[in-house]
Amino acid sequence: MHEVRFDARGSRVRWTEVEGAEPARVYVHGLGANSTAYHAHIAARPELAGRRSLFVDLPGHGLSDRPADFGYTLEDHAGVLASVFDQARLTGVEVVAHSMGGSVAIVLAYRRPDLVSRLVLTEANLDPHPPATAGSSGIATYSEDEFVRGGGFARVLERVGTEWSATMRLTDPVALHRSATGLVAGTHPTMRRMLMGLTTERVYVQGELSGEVAGESELTASGVRVVTVPDAGHNVMFDDAETFAGVVAGRL
Repeated sequence: MHEVRFDARGSRVRWTEVEGAEPARVYVHGLGANSTAYHAHIAARPELAGRRSLFVDLPGHGLSDRPADFGYTLEDHAGVLASVFDQARLTGVEVVAHSMGGSVAIVLAYRRPDLVSRLVLTEANLDPHPPATAGSSGIATYSEDEFVRGGGFARVLERVGTEWSATMRLTDPVALHRSATGLVAGTHPTMRRMLMGLTTERVYVQGELSGEVAGESELTASGVRVVTVPDAGHNVMFDDAETFAGVVAGRL
């Protein structure tokens, strides 16, 4: 296991790593998740094996520390992810990121284009104030006190289903709430505008069951390749691992 400090208190962000050829691939999870659970089975597939692969847990999630005085905004998470890249001496990385992790990856690429050569974003949040059906929106309806100490966390765990709750229950409630509210608030410029303004290779992966990609024609016109995976939902890497791995490998 690897780690690097990310605040004055010495809080650490941690990741596991598989040795292999450069450029590295860095896998980043979504809200209330962790990277190995969502991506280790993808990195191990034959079409992707042999590359240096890092599975990073964002602050408050998985293996990483969960300081109570951290902001957990998208910009905060992106700053920590940059620290991982710098500590691991990574440049020109392929970042494979899911949901909120995709939003974090966009901010990272926008701020530090030297670090990222390719983005593969699975249903990344591109706009502030997502629909009420989104997990982050549901969490953000609570105040932090209601969520952390008033039973909100327990109610959300009951509502999200067994698959997501399996990793969400490992997430610090304060970090989960602040990350969700930060995701709902978005960034300036928006994640969509950042993504469209990048010049690196960009792939946006959507599960067909999630509906059409909002603003797809605009994304495509800016150079983003949009790939819709049939019969898959938000967690494309679980619903169709073979197709998803093919997209990451650049074969689809």
